[in-house]
Amino acid sequence: MPGTNLTREEAQRRAELLTVDSYEIDLDLSGAQGSGASPAEQGEGAYRSVTRVRFDCAEDGAETFIDLVAPAVHQVELNGKALDVAAVFRDSRIALKHLREGRNELKVVADCAYTNTGEGLHRFVDPVDEQAYLYTQFEVPDARRVFASFEQPDLKATFQFTVKAPEGWTVISNSPTPKPEDNEWRFEPTPRMSTYVTALIVGPYHSVHSTYEKDGRVVPLGVYCRPSLAEFLDAEAIFEVTRQGFDWFQEKFDYPYPFAKYDQLFVPEFNAGAMENAGAVTIRDQYVFRSKVTDAAYEVRAETILHELAHMWFGDLVTMEWWNDLWLNESFATFTSIACQAYAPGSKWPHAWTTFANSMKTWAYRQDQLPSTHPIMAEIRDLDDVLVNFDGITYAKGASVLKQLVAYVGMEEFFRGVQAYFKRHAFGNTRLSDLLGALEETSGRDLKAWSKAWLETAGINILRPEIEVDTAGPDGVITSFAVRQEAPALPAGAKGEPLLRPHRIAIGCYDLDEAGRLVRTHRIELDVDGELTPVAELTGRRRPAIVLLNDDDLSYAKVRLDEVSLKTVTEHLGDFTESLPRALCWASAWDMTRDGELAARDYLALVLSGIAKESDIGVVQSLHRQVKLAIDLYAAPEWREAGLTQWTEATLAHLRTAEPGSDHQLAWARAFAATARTPQQTELLRALLDGAETIEGLAVDAELRWAFVERLAAVGDFEEEHIAAEYERDRTAAGERHAATARAARPTQEAKAEAWASVVESDTLPNAMQEAVISGFLQSDQRELLAPYSEKYFAAVKGVWETRSHEIAQQIAVGLYPTLQITQDTLDATDAWLDSAEPSAALRRLVLESRSGVERALKAQAADAAAA
Repeated sequence: MPGTNLTREEAQRRAELLTVDSYEIDLDLSGAQGSGASPAEQGEGAYRSVTRVRFDCAEDGAETFIDLVAPAVHQVELNGKALDVAAVFRDSRIALKHLREGRNELKVVADCAYTNTGEGLHRFVDPVDEQAYLYTQFEVPDARRVFASFEQPDLKATFQFTVKAPEGWTVISNSPTPKPEDNEWRFEPTPRMSTYVTALIVGPYHSVHSTYEKDGRVVPLGVYCRPSLAEFLDAEAIFEVTRQGFDWFQEKFDYPYPFAKYDQLFVPEFNAGAMENAGAVTIRDQYVFRSKVTDAAYEVRAETILHELAHMWFGDLVTMEWWNDLWLNESFATFTSIACQAYAPGSKWPHAWTTFANSMKTWAYRQDQLPSTHPIMAEIRDLDDVLVNFDGITYAKGASVLKQLVAYVGMEEFFRGVQAYFKRHAFGNTRLSDLLGALEETSGRDLKAWSKAWLETAGINILRPEIEVDTAGPDGVITSFAVRQEAPALPAGAKGEPLLRPHRIAIGCYDLDEAGRLVRTHRIELDVDGELTPVAELTGRRRPAIVLLNDDDLSYAKVRLDEVSLKTVTEHLGDFTESLPRALCWASAWDMTRDGELAARDYLALVLSGIAKESDIGVVQSLHRQVKLAIDLYAAPEWREAGLTQWTEATLAHLRTAEPGSDHQLAWARAFAATARTPQQTELLRALLDGAETIEGLAVDAELRWAFVERLAAVGDFEEEHIAAEYERDRTAAGERHAATARAARPTQEAKAEAWASVVESDTLPNAMQEAVISGFLQSDQRELLAPYSEKYFAAVKGVWETRSHEIAQQIAVGLYPTLQITQDTLDATDAWLDSAEPSAALRRLVLESRSGVERALKAQAADAAAA
């Protein structure tokens, strides 16, 4: 038996053999409240799980298995016959032998375990009211932690849940919530769906209800959170975005919302952003904003809400056959959610593609240059593969390619193909070829070559303009213009060969107007293919100040500026009248910095010269993060302190001059707090905390206070008693996490040893607390203090991977890698470990990705030193 893994071949064999009809699942959660409110006790305990599943078998006498992860199995009954539990249950499987052709019935009685890892049925105790709150998270393979199931996406069935819960609690599932009888909640069966999108959310949750009404149909809407967050729950704003999505998606998909109701539940300690459980979406409750945030945060939350709503059609109604098409689920939801923000009438975020270009695509570009780069349509051999494949290629590169596909076939033709696809495959499973076939029908284009070039190969292209100008004349007329495409070698260890691809791009020509603003004076759209694509239309035109390839961000490629354009951008980047070309230039500059083509100190100078004119708050906050990364990782060590000093002084100056109460003021306050270092700067943080000093319009609320506290702790100006006092002010789950971060951030050997032991040597921390400790442990200005932990990491990581759950182990494997030890010694130590430790493929991938970051930083530091 393979532990908890499942191979594609095993899944294919089981799907050929079985057709699953229905599940009836009874869970006794009446003891879920328990008595323990400490983090170590939150995930303790077990509950009774009874599963009855009806399925047809294609072969008489065949053998297969059903999945279950449980500490104890009490009964297995197949077709009325009791099986020897000890003989049939091992690892995560129950062997089913001597099946009969046609209908079979299975009953499994087990004790399943609560978790505190965010997998299966997670149990959290709120320190405010000491009540327990439960929710399920089943993607990829964790429904089997709650009930016996055929755990693969193409074995759909109906699900009927019956749940016993403590008195006064609420139970929410995929079907509408029934009235309980004697604290028992019996739900109606669901439509046919995959195991991973079933859900239960249980506890004394606060709720707000409304409806979506269209064409005579009424869909009940619900928004839920813990009572301790109820005062911050802006339910009407959430409903507004949700209704916008219902309107836009139903029109574009030409298929009504496929489930009976739509609940959105903000749950604690959630590992991801959200999860598309059919009709019962779970969302991390950090999206219930308890302090002032910028509009960028509301935009990200709206995109998350719309992303999960899009999944109700693409993922839940029509589901991938196997996990190699995971990208299509996620990329489609990402593309359509951002398109909804950008194009839906009345949207508050019509510039959503700017955010996409400056955040999601930079994530994709980074992922695509790692040794683990893979085709968008990845080869998923087993569950271990898919668990580490929720990455920038699956989400952001895939969405970028879909955006190009829309430009290639046409928006109207694209959605007509999608409409046919939904009608043809409703409540079924599909492969990529099913969608491409529908799009070929509506667009008239052959997409096989496009698919092979874009979806079945790895790597990224670079586009550069090649411009010749008649310098003899007064106007600098273009005599020759071409787009050169390059296919850089794939990173060492990556599979495949570099490839030149077809691109649908726009070329924008920009000039300064009389007011000094950069405005687009000409635009052409064309197909670029091969190494060199001449652009005759630009020949004979006056050479503009800036030539921007991939204007409007239609394609997925790294773009470089010619010398004249780069000079203009350096001097006038903030003068673009539109946000998207600014974002594209910012993204290009950041990519050049990561590639060592632009020195970190020059990137800092570029940001400082243009950020004051950047109006898009999301772009501003991205630049804040990127500048800090550039200085921390890519600056020459001997210049790093000077760069930090320059940046921190600039953040304080912008903080003092920003419009009082504005989003920009709040963003600059956070940027200042992230790198404050001198006695005068940390004294200001203290003064802002205790009210001795104020900055007009700046509200030092709960979350901003913690940003100041965590920085003061990191520089040694906040001891344990001060952190404890701050937690007394904010005795909430968020306050508990912030206090853990602050304690781990303190610059002492004792604090680091305590943090390391709590994460690596103990396994009691819940997922969110572990994440908080790791965040505090790694401080970029504590490199010497952290150096001894490099050796400890390599000594411990394999054991952690083999003994902890996937989510917990991945946090440690990625979060504690010695990223800040940017030396050849770190590369050598990593290579030695990779050679000797024999890690699993998934762990090897994560460590190789981290190693690649150190290697890139070394090259960038050398480039920065050379620029000095």
